[in-house]
Amino acid sequence: MTSAASEISSPVGVIAGGGAMPFAVADSLQKRGIAPVLFALRGACDPVGVARFRHHWISVGQLGRAIKLFRSEGCRDLIFIGTLLRPALSEIRLDLGTVRRIGHIMSAFRGGDDHLLSGIGRIFEQDGFRMVGIREVAPDILMPEGAIARATPDPAATADIEKGRQVLRALGPFDIGQAVVVIDGHVVAVEDIEGTDGLLARVARLRGEGRIRAKAGRGVLVKAPKSSQDLRFDLPTVGPKTIEGVAGAGLAGIAVIAGHTIAAESQAMIVAADRAGIFIQGLPA
Repeated sequence: MTSAASEISSPVGVIAGGGAMPFAVADSLQKRGIAPVLFALRGACDPVGVARFRHHWISVGQLGRAIKLFRSEGCRDLIFIGTLLRPALSEIRLDLGTVRRIGHIMSAFRGGDDHLLSGIGRIFEQDGFRMVGIREVAPDILMPEGAIARATPDPAATADIEKGRQVLRALGPFDIGQAVVVIDGHVVAVEDIEGTDGLLARVARLRGEGRIRAKAGRGVLVKAPKSSQDLRFDLPTVGPKTIEGVAGAGLAGIAVIAGHTIAAESQAMIVAADRAGIFIQGLPA
């Protein structure tokens, strides 16, 4: 456990986007005796899932309201978690607290997703809060090192994994994406704005069009944080849907960085991988 993890104060404010991860984090906190308070983002967070927890609804752009709610709930530590479609500045509903910080917000928008999240995090920290990450609040949902499914990578897949890591290291400073598909040493596709699901769907389409000639069951999806990424925000995530996409793309497996990747619904993911004969490998950082 990191020193930051041992200093986590209760309650923890969970700024909750879409998907199941905000609730997995909240459950993990509760198991450790730490109270979560969810600040659910309108249009993203699941209203059914959030109802299990103490929560407030906020809109993107309501920084002033959010900061008042954080303080009223006694949340010193905050975490961003869940999916959120990047809004345009023109789409943000500004409150007075946001207007007062508009210069910092515009600066945060001038870059990729990691730059944006880090910039918003700095705004909260300037108001006295502390931004923390999954490693501090819910380390039990991170990918361990080694194989977690029955299948394991063969020498060809191992070579593809290393090639994928090299590609992601080279792309990291440009804040582009966190995933790449490598088949028999060939870089087939790199993640862009459409995300990992879109990347895998693209590979499946290319295979269906005959653009990828390698037989099914070869190639690897490699995911890793960007080299300059603030690891408190937007860690790579894999889950059952990733397995579905990998199977549809005809790949042999998935390789991710252990301790720096969220394993969502891990048991369901392992069951799906074993059923499809796909490996899931946690790589040393």
